[in-house]
Amino acid sequence: MIHIGMHIDNWRHQDAPLRVPCEFAHKHGLKHVELGSVWGDYFIQALGYNPHVPLHTDPLRLKKYFDSLGLRVSQVDAAYPISFPDGQYRGIPYTIDAIKFARALGCPCVDTTDGATKPAGYADDEVMVLIKQYYRVVLEWAESHEIIINVEPHGPYTNDPDTMERILSMFDTPWLRMNFDTGNTFIAGNDPVKYLDRFKHKVAHVHIKDVSESLAKACRGEETGISTSVVAIGEGVNADNIAGCIELLKKINWSGVLSIEAEAAPGKIEQSVEWLRGQIAK
Repeated sequence: MIHIGMHIDNWRHQDAPLRVPCEFAHKHGLKHVELGSVWGDYFIQALGYNPHVPLHTDPLRLKKYFDSLGLRVSQVDAAYPISFPDGQYRGIPYTIDAIKFARALGCPCVDTTDGATKPAGYADDEVMVLIKQYYRVVLEWAESHEIIINVEPHGPYTNDPDTMERILSMFDTPWLRMNFDTGNTFIAGNDPVKYLDRFKHKVAHVHIKDVSESLAKACRGEETGISTSVVAIGEGVNADNIAGCIELLKKINWSGVLSIEAEAAPGKIEQSVEWLRGQIAK
């Protein structure tokens, strides 16, 4: 069954604490939220002006809060760049802590990705060695904790379908899968429907982003990812692709969460939810 959820990151630019998106989700009948995570402390979050969750938060007490609102966490976003050398000593422990946190929350997935650019001074083959070692280590934890590690197309390596295939084939395990992203694949110059079709049986979670016409004209083929959509889902130039992706997922009887990534400007998330519900119901 396809469910609609949303990323709490939608409220990052609204300077809102975690309770604001969670109460919104509850009010509008959503059952799933996706968490952005902080490995350490961020003073803006501590002051109450950011919705992301530090991984030293008590996950069991947090789970009680989600339970009280009838919410489940669909994914913990711990997307520290896997393609940079410091991913070996910062990204790996960050992801391991996210795996443990997800397990305690009863959340099935942790999200990972590469950097927005290629690391200076590293050949692509050297980067692939870094990426393989990263997943070699974190998958040991993923397997023992029974948490899916998703790879998200968000950078120059993961938005290349052949390289993504290479990454997903590094290890023979059901715990390494994909968080497909409609907006990142589109802004990178790919056809989102074709990209999804190639990897449809690897997809465990989906980010839904539309793209404004002005952003597409300025950045498509030049950038590899965007954080959120500045237009409501369904009102941008990526709407037809999103509809096509949903139809493809329905054809294969895919079960999972479509996590909305759109700016929480007045009315935009509500409009996104209504449009997605209409597409799923077709």
